[in-house]
Amino acid sequence: MNRPHLAGVVEDGWNQLVGGALRSRGWRPLVLSHVGYAGPDFVRVLARVVLAPGPGVDRPLGEGHREEEEHVRRGWRNFAIVEAVDTEVVVTVAGVRHLTRSDRCGNLDVRVPNPGLEPGWREVFLQTSGSEPTAARVLVVADDTEVGLVSDLDDTVIRTYLPRPLIAAYNTFLVQEQTRRPVAGMAALYADLLGAHPGAPTVYVSTGAWNTASALSRFLARHGFPAGPLLLTDWGPTNTGWFRSGPVHKRACLETLVEDFPRIRWVLVGDDGQHDPGIYAGFARAHPDRVRAIAIRVLTATQQVLAHGTPVERVDAADEHPPSGVIAVRAEDGAGLGRALASAGLDLGG
Repeated sequence: MNRPHLAGVVEDGWNQLVGGALRSRGWRPLVLSHVGYAGPDFVRVLARVVLAPGPGVDRPLGEGHREEEEHVRRGWRNFAIVEAVDTEVVVTVAGVRHLTRSDRCGNLDVRVPNPGLEPGWREVFLQTSGSEPTAARVLVVADDTEVGLVSDLDDTVIRTYLPRPLIAAYNTFLVQEQTRRPVAGMAALYADLLGAHPGAPTVYVSTGAWNTASALSRFLARHGFPAGPLLLTDWGPTNTGWFRSGPVHKRACLETLVEDFPRIRWVLVGDDGQHDPGIYAGFARAHPDRVRAIAIRVLTATQQVLAHGTPVERVDAADEHPPSGVIAVRAEDGAGLGRALASAGLDLGG
């Protein structure tokens, strides 16, 4: 498109209006770091830049809670913030500084050279003008790593029953964090997989909003899921339309992972409530040598109704079949998926 969509124009105008008003009242950019990842020659840094009050300025709605109160925050507080768009951020990796900028939604997703970070968990630092450096964790994946895990979030590891609008809104904006529940057996499944393949990265790919990244990270840690980068999206308008496409986001994330880690064969885990089976199968057909297995959690009839309004899975037969050589299993929980994967020949240790 030669010109931005009306949706993008409206959102950009609103952000400029609100951001300008808050900056005039003493609010300043603040970096909220996300987990990133790296290969031998690059570091992908993920963060969100928001506006926060300076000294002596009233704190924003939803901010300023004590750490021990974080787990009882209701979801709507994650959205009661204002993004700092097009803001300069200095990214420092092993003492090397890189000048970057947040995008039109306040998100930072940049790649900088890897100056020699060793495999494992490392830290990089992010800073805006006048702020203290913020540490961001980065998972450096070894060049010889051959197995990786990609997991959906909603109804795969956390019971949210998305994307029915009213239920999604309730879970996202009203439910307290500590009341949300994991899908049975999934944390143990992931632990077994990673135990059998030390150094394998876990990447969570979801159409959930970046606003919820901190809450999701706390949930995963609280319920024993492995740490890993979250590849989320930004709700609301884009430069091309009023809404973002979830399937397009997931496909793009998978393609990026293939480019970033060309030696890794991925285990893809999702659910049958919406598009995961078709997305994963299509990806496996396009990259049969880059997918080791596809594991789909089967929702009950009640969960299917909550997910999309009918008691049976939405099936597109033309898109559901991965190529031969790619393990494909289905079960209702993590224990069932683990047994099916082991029976199909995937090494889960023990």
